[in-house]
Amino acid sequence: MPAGSSSKRERQYEHIKKSAQDRGESTGRAKEIAARTVNKERARAGESKTASRSSTQDMSSSKRGGQRSGNRVGSQGPTRDQLYNEAKQRGIEGRSNMNKDQLQRALNARKG
Repeated sequence: MPAGSSSKRERQYEHIKKSAQDRGESTGRAKEIAARTVNKERARAGESKTASRSSTQDMSSSKRGGQRSGNRVGSQGPTRDQLYNEAKQRGIEGRSNMNKDQLQRALNARKG
């Protein structure tokens, strides 16, 4: 954590780091995720000297995390990466050149 960080941000950092490690991330990756998340929250709250436009105007990291967590399927269905991984498990040929719709069709055709 940067010098002068509040105890709240320290706790937030540790909590995010532990959560990432619990999900199976390496220690280094967990630290990176925690630092980036806390730094973005600090920028959004005006606690940092410099901040990128995406840090201050983009969706908050807490909201984004809820949208990307786990294998949750949102209103637009599974992501292309989720479909790709399923196609890979089923051995569908040509999957690397397929877009999301093509992967979905190939998987549906394979189910029947």
